[in-house]
Amino acid sequence: MRFLTAAGALGALVAANPALADSAPPGTIVVTGDRLEDAQVATTPGGTDLVTADDYRDKAAVSLRDALAFSPGVYAQPRFGQEVRLSIRGSGISRGFHMRGLTLLQDGIPINLADDNGDFQELDPLIFERIEVYRGVNALRFGGSTLGGAINAITPTGRTAPGVDLRVDGGSFDSIRGKLAAGFASGPGDGWLALTGDSSDGDREHARRNALRLNANFGLKLGEGVETRFYASGQSIRQELPGSLPLDIVLTRPKTGVFRGDQQRNIDSIRLQNRTTVDVGPGAFEFGAFLNAKKLDHPIFQVVDQKSTDYGVFARLNLSTGPLSVLIGTTGRFGTVASRRSVNMDGRKGALTFDAGQRAETIDAYGEARYQFGTFSVVAGAIYTHAERRQRQTVPSPALGEADYDQFSPKLGLLWEPREALQFYANYSRSHELPGFIELAQVASFVPLKAQTAWTAEAGARGTIGPARFDVSIYRATLKGEMLQFNIDPAAGIPAATFNAGHTLHQGIEAGLDLDLTPWARLRQVYQLNDFRFRSDPQFGDNRLPVIPKHLYRAELRIGGDTLNVAPSLEWVPHGAWADYANTLRVGGYVLLGATAEAQIRPGLSLFVDARNLTNRKQVGDVSAVVNYAALPGSQQAIFYPVERRAIFGGLRANF
Repeated sequence: MRFLTAAGALGALVAANPALADSAPPGTIVVTGDRLEDAQVATTPGGTDLVTADDYRDKAAVSLRDALAFSPGVYAQPRFGQEVRLSIRGSGISRGFHMRGLTLLQDGIPINLADDNGDFQELDPLIFERIEVYRGVNALRFGGSTLGGAINAITPTGRTAPGVDLRVDGGSFDSIRGKLAAGFASGPGDGWLALTGDSSDGDREHARRNALRLNANFGLKLGEGVETRFYASGQSIRQELPGSLPLDIVLTRPKTGVFRGDQQRNIDSIRLQNRTTVDVGPGAFEFGAFLNAKKLDHPIFQVVDQKSTDYGVFARLNLSTGPLSVLIGTTGRFGTVASRRSVNMDGRKGALTFDAGQRAETIDAYGEARYQFGTFSVVAGAIYTHAERRQRQTVPSPALGEADYDQFSPKLGLLWEPREALQFYANYSRSHELPGFIELAQVASFVPLKAQTAWTAEAGARGTIGPARFDVSIYRATLKGEMLQFNIDPAAGIPAATFNAGHTLHQGIEAGLDLDLTPWARLRQVYQLNDFRFRSDPQFGDNRLPVIPKHLYRAELRIGGDTLNVAPSLEWVPHGAWADYANTLRVGGYVLLGATAEAQIRPGLSLFVDARNLTNRKQVGDVSAVVNYAALPGSQQAIFYPVERRAIFGGLRANF
């Protein structure tokens, strides 16, 4: 009832304001913050957002958390370095490492592995022109089928970012970062290249990181209405893992790191992509291919040594005639992994304990039709996914694991635009998420996991009313087979930790509100209500799901203009998250205060400062979920990660 009351109050607040918006071209809309006017966002009957590089230019943008902190509905909580818990609508809530439940793309091309698992550390927010967020089934236009949706990061081209862009910043914990980018365009061709480097001791012991990334693209107009673009990127990332801590250590000595086993995550990867676009009368045909090669050296409880190769093809056809628009697309992803584990000898490989060859394929076919009549648009679509997972183990003993999945998820939505710069929408959709090797290969012959599915109802509004720009979505998802950790029954001989839950519920509010208080003062805010729980579970009843707190509020007040400005900020979690499924421990809430400032020395040259956790608050920022915290022996209660410690960074940006 409280959820419905809060939702109704937000809806009434939006509907009650009769002010008129600033004029905008027909069919476009401005959403949360100073967003670009984007046709894909404006025609989606559901939660979407577009984050530009200007939205985080005054921050030491180490991770996607810094870029997406003010994107409604995105839960991005730093753990250490570039490691972030990234979740939308509770996606991947039980995964305490890597990422599940989201489709990551760069320039519209998927970078997830073929089994749908992913590592977002390869995405450097410093290089992006903008980041598109499609929450839930609203990611269907990219073949996204999961509860969380998709995040698409767009790099500049030689035509959108000509000239030279230089940035250097550094500060606390001996941190230093740099970026050098250059773009050019001549005749039918253009090119863009960026080199970024990052080095820091980290805000905890044993958290040193070093990263070097190269991103480039080259475009060529082959003729009237035909353009092809090649992308290349390379990453070398070295990250020490400071590990999780007991609660009392987090609250008293959060700098503490874990040195046991010299745990690390070291990634070397190369990604090659091509995308060709052909104008076809009333629409466009887009197709391409991609290849990702990656090496992971990952000393944890054992030394994980993986070499993966993923490749694929994609095609999308957009057609519009009169009031009807149609999108048809397909993506095929195929991958192999040479997966090995060895005894961890203080970060070095010891005796071989596991050796297997893994093969995955995931093929999506999707379509969406939009029909507009007057100020209303009806959108209907669906996605079909076929997936195969195979593992042939040779060490410690020969074994074969196999799993096949076929899923179909439809979608129906309604969009109403009563006037320019104001939209209301609603949709009802099904989503599906398939297990990857991390879930399946917990035993050699695979854990018998089913696909996670959900039916989601969503309603919301976005637009501009006088000095206010808003984006509000209300959703309710009923899940079946959510992939969670459950008690292990040793008598059953199943040493796995991930099983399908029965029925769970994810519901909440995703809200963003920007207010232009004066010509020199802007307040931007985001709020999340995250109500995730079991539904009549035999073991946990209606308990709350752990990890993500129920309420999260962020605000930033920017005072000044482009020449000189300062922006104090606040992050407020009234009550912390539950640590376990049994709901025996709930961590405390917190308030974090920060500030940024910018001074323009001359056009194209500016200085900035980014200060975080000014009061040096000590509290839990993230949790690795367990079944019953109260039942754990003391030696197993180190499941907590502290919030970021107090830090100050400063930098210089130059464009010429």
